[in-house]
Amino acid sequence: MNSTAKTIAVVGGGVAGLLASITAASRGAHVVLFEKMDRVGLKMGITGKGRCNLTNARPIDEFIGMTPGNGKFLYSVYNRFDNEKLLDLFHTWGLKTVVQRGGRVFPASEDAQEVRHLFMRKLKEYRVDVHLKEPVQHILSRDEAVCAVVTERNTYAVDAVILCTGGKSYPRTGSTGDGYTLARELGHKVTTLRPVLIPFVTEESWCRELQGLSLRNVNLSVSAGGRRKAEAMGEMMFTHFGITGPIVLSLSDSVSLWLSRGYAVTAELDMKPALDQEKLDRRVLRDLEKYHLKQMAGALQDLLPHRMVDVVLSLAGIPRNLPVAELTKGQRQSLVYTLKHMKLTISGTRPIEEAIVTGGGISVKEINSSTMESKICRNLYFAGEVMDIHAFTGGYNLQAAFSTGYTAAVSVTGGDKE
Repeated sequence: MNSTAKTIAVVGGGVAGLLASITAASRGAHVVLFEKMDRVGLKMGITGKGRCNLTNARPIDEFIGMTPGNGKFLYSVYNRFDNEKLLDLFHTWGLKTVVQRGGRVFPASEDAQEVRHLFMRKLKEYRVDVHLKEPVQHILSRDEAVCAVVTERNTYAVDAVILCTGGKSYPRTGSTGDGYTLARELGHKVTTLRPVLIPFVTEESWCRELQGLSLRNVNLSVSAGGRRKAEAMGEMMFTHFGITGPIVLSLSDSVSLWLSRGYAVTAELDMKPALDQEKLDRRVLRDLEKYHLKQMAGALQDLLPHRMVDVVLSLAGIPRNLPVAELTKGQRQSLVYTLKHMKLTISGTRPIEEAIVTGGGISVKEINSSTMESKICRNLYFAGEVMDIHAFTGGYNLQAAFSTGYTAAVSVTGGDKE
């Protein structure tokens, strides 16, 4: 080991911390990686439903728009290290990748553990000093610059720290918010924490009655305060607490923010978004003519999933055993309206511990977006979800973690000079 090499402490062995450690060590630094759990990369092991959604194949310019949580802050890091450079690096390391629906990029094996083990081999190759089950309790500073990290075992003198402890979601992987405390002790502001990419809790009992039912090609709109509105079309599912699924998760950033500000949030489900009210009325008429000898509960079998029929009829105020021939025009119009406007009251989200990512975190206003260095304490750098940055699903959050981790490591080891 070069005796003049910088000693860099990387706090947190997740996605950002792993790439930061390997990058800094490959550039000649002595890197000490502190991870509170008994293994590194635990959250990586469950991303993409265990397949590890590494990044997305879309043009990098589109990543900003897919990052509602301070996406513009990432312009510089994406310019330095984008999805193409990330995949080039993985391919150089021998990892084969595939692109799937929506541009999502996975390891060809579709096994997140392959990626985790690859990082572990690289840690060993670059002689990163890995300290497992050793959480950092304090980061010490002198003259407004980092000088040491403290654990229950020892105090380690360091030249710099890269803080990448993650958010508060999935605490079983080690993300319990420790980094916020460490940053606050050094004078940093932590913005309001809230769950993002999280299912909704609803008041309506009929959602619970439909537990496990999935819907495709539906539209869900959410609103709050009369003027705020967002919507998404695609797939969703009913649960024992409310609703979840891709379109719910995509709307959860807005809903979580509105709830945190005290707004009452409502939702409206459109079962047939491809048809306007008039076209849907004609479609319903055709079905009623086809099943004119049946009762209403049996006349909607082509229009709705079986389990939804009674719910829709009840919301429309139509008895399930009403003969089709006796349905009035007003009742038919009520049925059509209900199919386009199923009301839901969102009383909350699931707990932040169940969120895919955390909204809020260390304020990006106090971080240099080009280097990831603190504007408050010299030689303190940040990477990953510990910052107030979050994106939609699809590989965007992991790319943000990789890009900020890489940038922090390059910056702390002398910038782009090789």
